[in-house]
Amino acid sequence: MHAQTPGTPPGILAPHIPADAYRRAQDTGTPVVIVIHTTDPTGRPLRHYLYPLAIAGAGAIGIFATVAALLALLDFAAQTAMSVAAATGPLSIGGISLARSKH
Repeated sequence: MHAQTPGTPPGILAPHIPADAYRRAQDTGTPVVIVIHTTDPTGRPLRHYLYPLAIAGAGAIGIFATVAALLALLDFAAQTAMSVAAATGPLSIGGISLARSKH
């Protein structure tokens, strides 16, 4: 950073003030009024919509993945049960047969 020279506007605070007007205000002691014209934004910024959409999307993907994992687990359990049932043959408990008879 370079040093402030007397009679020049301070830093980049107000580079649009003419140097002679700044020196005159500094010599007479009158305050320098800086007016900045801005316009208000007319709508909401995109980030106000982006964060809720990102959270909702992540939640939807999480629910979808949970349902897919549950269905895959049920499919695996059903196939395992069918494989075990096919390998064991007919079951009978207390004289009650759980298999169809082949007549």
